[in-house]
Amino acid sequence: MEAYSEFAKVYDLFMDNIPYDEWAGQIRQILSRYGVDRGLILDLGCGTGKMTRLLASFGYDMIGVDSSEEMLAEAREADMSDPDILYLCQDMRSFELYGTVRAIVSICDCMNYILEEEDMLDVFRLVNNYLDPGGIFLFDLNTPYKYEQILGDQTIGEAREDHCFIWDNYYDKESGINEYALNLFIQGEDGRYDRYEEFHYQKSWDVEKIRILAEKAGLGWKGCFEAFTGGDMQADSERVCIILQEQQKERL
Repeated sequence: MEAYSEFAKVYDLFMDNIPYDEWAGQIRQILSRYGVDRGLILDLGCGTGKMTRLLASFGYDMIGVDSSEEMLAEAREADMSDPDILYLCQDMRSFELYGTVRAIVSICDCMNYILEEEDMLDVFRLVNNYLDPGGIFLFDLNTPYKYEQILGDQTIGEAREDHCFIWDNYYDKESGINEYALNLFIQGEDGRYDRYEEFHYQKSWDVEKIRILAEKAGLGWKGCFEAFTGGDMQADSERVCIILQEQQKERL
């Protein structure tokens, strides 16, 4: 089953531990530091649009891109009161925009879903192409430490009133790939629970490799820090933020 199909219906319920408001405020501060106080921003891997809507509330004009029609359906339903947000169903590795944007953001480890170096390079090249001169790309990544020490070969379960999930992790250190086997149990109108199964795959990226690929794509390296704390990356950091900047690239 395609990732984020049935899970899209309950994604926000099970992600209510994510401090979206806090993260949005910090993203706004970072963007402002680089002179991006207004204008058009792309949320790459926007999912159900929670961050997209928060950034729109700060006055940014927002575009959301995601490869899951089901996730975008949830985003559009939530945005009926704000029809100005444009949502596009596209793959991060081949997305197309109508013009350039002032900044691109990608949170909640969306970039970890890129599994191959050539695909990551393609994403960086597209980002570079669609950023305004001097534009900023801000994204987060789960770290190798998190996959090896926190997630790898662990089972996570959670039950709510009418939904529950069992999430098995299988981490292969040699390939750096973490497989998530997700079993969902969703209560229907008749009171019975339907079971759905999804498989997700993420790659553990070394920060230095990311830097090499970004610079190969023509993006300037502006920094890496522990995600949303502003502190230096530590050996046991579970998530990092990376800032890249457009550097007067050649148009694709």
